[in-house]
Amino acid sequence: MLQEKVIKGYSGWLMLMLLVAVLIFSTYMLVPAAKAHAALWIIVSLIVMAVDVVCLFGLTAISPNEARVIQLFGLYKGSIKEQGFWWVNPLTTRRRVSLRVRNFESSKLKVNDHDGNPIEIAAVVVWRVVETAEAMFHVDDYEHFVHVQSEAAVRILATTYPYDAHTEGQISLRMSALEISHRLREEIQERLAKAGVEVIEARISHLAYAPEIASAMLRRQQASAIIAARQKIVEGAVSMVEMALEQLSSKQIVQLDEERKASMVSNLLVVLCSDRDAQPVVNTGTLYQ
Repeated sequence: MLQEKVIKGYSGWLMLMLLVAVLIFSTYMLVPAAKAHAALWIIVSLIVMAVDVVCLFGLTAISPNEARVIQLFGLYKGSIKEQGFWWVNPLTTRRRVSLRVRNFESSKLKVNDHDGNPIEIAAVVVWRVVETAEAMFHVDDYEHFVHVQSEAAVRILATTYPYDAHTEGQISLRMSALEISHRLREEIQERLAKAGVEVIEARISHLAYAPEIASAMLRRQQASAIIAARQKIVEGAVSMVEMALEQLSSKQIVQLDEERKASMVSNLLVVLCSDRDAQPVVNTGTLYQ
């Protein structure tokens, strides 16, 4: 496996001044040689000037959070990561690699969740290159590789978990945002490690049922919410009725037999559990007539 090797170039400003000085000196030597028709000195001066001009192409400026991958005749010589103005062998090729943090949002993917329901899902991935040699030489196009592998990881994640949790404690795409984001990041990082890429963050940016079942699933969610609300209402109503009977009995406000208790419990439950305001009815008789 090809590993990154960090190297440093020569000072660009120092080399620039040296090359300019050599160019001026060779030009100064060329003029008297041409006047004296000294062929040897003319040739030497021209060669020096040509080499000097070629060496000028070795000057390279590197911005912050940027690197240059250096190759000499196809051989990887190292990577320069330090910002500044540098000089390297002019015969080398210097390929730019950005080390800045980047992000992208995947397209909306239509997949089936763990329960087989068609859903639409998309994710935002924040990433950066940390290993320049792997990014340049282990994959053909590391940016395209990041996009494709991230979408593949999103598909795998969507098929692993259900859209909604049906039992308490179950991890779902909609309710377990933190766990899902952590799992998605691990899945993407595992795929991109060979490309020298670090995944900083990955989270779901869009999640919805597919249009063909969205209305049915909405009714299902509404029914589940109504049932859950009714359960809470009943639990509260029962506790309130129990408290009322206990206080009436402990404070000896009124003595109720079993039939009157049953009637009172029935009336209180109707009032407390009804979704409409209760209408009072004045009873002028008794329960026994």
